[in-house]
Amino acid sequence: MSFRQRLLSIVATPPLIAAVPALAHHSFASEFDASRPVEVLGVVKEMRFSNPHSWIYITVKTDSGEIQDWAFEGAAPNALLRRGFNRDSLPPGTEVRIRGFQARDRTNRAAGTQVTLVKDGSRLFVGSTGVGTPGDPTVQGGGGEQ
Repeated sequence: MSFRQRLLSIVATPPLIAAVPALAHHSFASEFDASRPVEVLGVVKEMRFSNPHSWIYITVKTDSGEIQDWAFEGAAPNALLRRGFNRDSLPPGTEVRIRGFQARDRTNRAAGTQVTLVKDGSRLFVGSTGVGTPGDPTVQGGGGEQ
């Protein structure tokens, strides 16, 4: 590799690396459909506290008996912690009802808004807030600024 090629790669690499986090984060409207609310009842498989968004994975048994896996995107771990939620709030096997808005590609992915624990009826707003994020009017403090 020539000196010129090495210099070009040294100069070009940092902007490309800096762009990766920007690509990882998305707006609600680019990925989810506010006109497609969903509500599913299922059992938690896994809860991931990861940045920039947490994820709740559940197994759902439909009325027809079909088993589906769903993934619900939630707010950042820091936001969930401020709301009283922690890594142990949804252990595997917990039965939950989750509401949200389905992915634009109609897969079993959604932006979560509210999780209700079937066992005791307690609720938690898990959605992200921000411009373009639809709120869940049944949850106090839930929803984005419009």
